[in-house]
Amino acid sequence: MTSVIPLTTVFPGLVWLMAALALVQVARRAALWRVGAAAPVAWLDGLAKLPRRYLVDVHHVVARDAYASRMHAVVAGGLLAASILTALAILPPLAGFRPYWFLVAAAFAVTAAGALLVGARRYPAKPKRLSAGRFQILPFLLVAYAVGGTATALLLALGGGGLFGSVALALAAAGGLGLAFEVRHGPMRHAAAGALHLVAHPRPGRFEGRPDTALQPLDLDAPRLGSEMPADFTWNRLLSYDACVSCGRCETACPAFAAGQPLNPKKLVQDLVAGLSPAEPRYAGNPYPGGRAGQGERGALARLIGPDARIHPDTLWSCTTCRACVEECPMMIEHVDAVVSLRRHQTLEQGALPEKAVVPVTELRQAGDPGGRPLASRTDFAAGVELPRLADRGGAEILLWLGEGAYDLRYGRSLRALVRLLREAQVDFAVLGPEERDTGDLARRLGDEATFQALARANIATLAKHRFERIVTADPHALHALRNEYPALGGRYTVVHHTAFLLELIQAGKLNPGRLPDLAVTYHDPCYLARYNGETEAPRAVLDAIGVARSEMTRSGRRAMCCGGGGGAPVSDVPGERRIPDIRMAQAAETGAGIVAVACPSCTAMLEGVTDRKAEIRDVAELLLQAVEAGR
Repeated sequence: MTSVIPLTTVFPGLVWLMAALALVQVARRAALWRVGAAAPVAWLDGLAKLPRRYLVDVHHVVARDAYASRMHAVVAGGLLAASILTALAILPPLAGFRPYWFLVAAAFAVTAAGALLVGARRYPAKPKRLSAGRFQILPFLLVAYAVGGTATALLLALGGGGLFGSVALALAAAGGLGLAFEVRHGPMRHAAAGALHLVAHPRPGRFEGRPDTALQPLDLDAPRLGSEMPADFTWNRLLSYDACVSCGRCETACPAFAAGQPLNPKKLVQDLVAGLSPAEPRYAGNPYPGGRAGQGERGALARLIGPDARIHPDTLWSCTTCRACVEECPMMIEHVDAVVSLRRHQTLEQGALPEKAVVPVTELRQAGDPGGRPLASRTDFAAGVELPRLADRGGAEILLWLGEGAYDLRYGRSLRALVRLLREAQVDFAVLGPEERDTGDLARRLGDEATFQALARANIATLAKHRFERIVTADPHALHALRNEYPALGGRYTVVHHTAFLLELIQAGKLNPGRLPDLAVTYHDPCYLARYNGETEAPRAVLDAIGVARSEMTRSGRRAMCCGGGGGAPVSDVPGERRIPDIRMAQAAETGAGIVAVACPSCTAMLEGVTDRKAEIRDVAELLLQAVEAGR
């Protein structure tokens, strides 16, 4: 006599089978992650904080796309709820309790609604930034699992079954097992890898409410420097690349991609994934501009960079390290860290710097300045303005760090304005003068960690000889290096951007600006101030204090577009279809403002270099000085 296994057992069994298949697929994928280098992970802390990281940090980014946010909440919430409730029905009290199956049916119905939202986003036409390929199959698998699950649960709630139950269960099995199978190579991989990535994230400080943007020092005595192949990355970074959902938000935000340079952050991450796995399905998203397709060998020991490798050197050197891709990534992937790690190997092991970058890096090594200029001439901009030196004063409350902008005639005007404001407010300040070397930011972004560490240690030794309370600088790149990257080498200082310090002086009544209501101003956020250091309000507060008519560009704050001046891009000089600063000034022109306020020497140089611009470029300090003089 043949016994028939009841539907109340087979249906929960299907979900347990799905879970087992998904676990096997994750284990097979984890075997690839394990080829990476070791990395310390606080597992218990990461697991405890996973719900908040997923429900708060991830969804804060996802919510920027309202449709995607609703879609993800409905389909992910319904899928988890329906699957868990069904799996629990393996318990006899629940299996035989009909009202419980109505609850299961409701959860599957929610999943079905979410699946339709997923399908509507891709059919009849998907947004250009979304990848196709196996992602196009995902809505059908979700619909099959959700509709089959809804029908099966309703039949159990109503006491039915028979042929209809078998058909409904078969539909749910086709969709559910298909979803579980897609965990290894398909779109469901991001769900499993994404959760693990949030637990083992290489930058856990990102979830603690503070910028965690400093590059980690490289052990220059290590047998291999930087990353040449997938196995050179740490295992949790290989995991992070598998968390990519190919949503294309990074490519939409990337200034190099917008300018038609051969970089697409999504394609870069997918090339890192494909480089690791010989069996990886073919990439089905937007290519690198310029038609350079990823080629070359695959595998843990396969070379990643080269004209004949998966990633062309021009792709690597197109990055401005602006972190726009990182800011927009809903899975919190660190694209820029990957770029710099690859650059470190190219520079330190291969000596393969871009041709135009060789001279400035050589000058940094030999003269402490990328232009090879005498350090003593850094203060020439202040001719006619008293500029006290720290060595002569024996100490000061404020050390004014001048940075590379001091050598530029145009930015010298901005620094002169800043110095005049400090004197107006009777601030006790001084400069290092010929003792100030370059912070090494350019060398570090270009992968020359050795030169960066040499310059950093020399500057730290110099600063140790002097007495001061805080460092103020008008250069966000210098600010980032001094504030965030020098501490790992022993230099810990309180570093303030000049706009934040000027706001302090206004609020303390030491500067009393007049109002400039006739000036129409839009503010451009420097990447290394806004995204790297989270400072977006102080510059705007200063502009508001002087009463200008301020308007915002479409991309502003932490989501602002790069000027094109970071990451060594001006000296790498990879050609594209357009120039990044031209795109940014076009965005500024849309506001109708006659003045673009800036707060970075690199931004000043890049935006002023736009030949057909209609707006004037003015540093926040220059505008504030004008207001102070108007208020007398």
